[in-house]
Amino acid sequence: MSMKRCENGHYFDSSKYSACPSCGIQDLDIHATVIHPVQQQPSDNTEGHTVRHGQASRTGGEPGVTVGVFRKNTGIDPVVGWLVCIHGADRGRDFRIRSERNAIGRAPNMDICIGGDDTISREKHAYISYNPRRNSFLLTPGESRGIVYLNDEEVASPIALKPFDVIELGQTKLLFVPFCGEQFQWNTMTGQDLPTS
Repeated sequence: MSMKRCENGHYFDSSKYSACPSCGIQDLDIHATVIHPVQQQPSDNTEGHTVRHGQASRTGGEPGVTVGVFRKNTGIDPVVGWLVCIHGADRGRDFRIRSERNAIGRAPNMDICIGGDDTISREKHAYISYNPRRNSFLLTPGESRGIVYLNDEEVASPIALKPFDVIELGQTKLLFVPFCGEQFQWNTMTGQDLPTS
């Protein structure tokens, strides 16, 4: 992973992005098409089995990389909610929440990277988790010195999140917006089951 810092102070993986994804696209040329060759090597473990294009086989994968249970069972790691910055350096920006445990901090390797506020701990200031079995969200204090607040109250132990709760980390306030809930759950939906109204 090759990390680069843009002129606005955002960190991004330059092997994935040619420019900072937080700053937006500069001088977009919609007529240019770039084709990247994909080298596929057959795996001995999948002989006689179909493997979905663009996805590692369930028996293999990158050695030493842990895969979440939901992703392993469904083949996707979908968004289950968002944090929207309503106060602070990243005001107006949204951050995706994925299934299971999401670490929050300033470092680019955090699941939710809030790089604009230097009063947020670099790593593991807090955690937000989504439990697909219980269809519930929890906010948990992290492993750093920084205090986490939920609706102006200190979070000392895991606490359930409700829609539109306000989470405060450093000088940043984030509004919690769930996608999964009573109306929708990824583990019960298929292409034909999606709600139409």
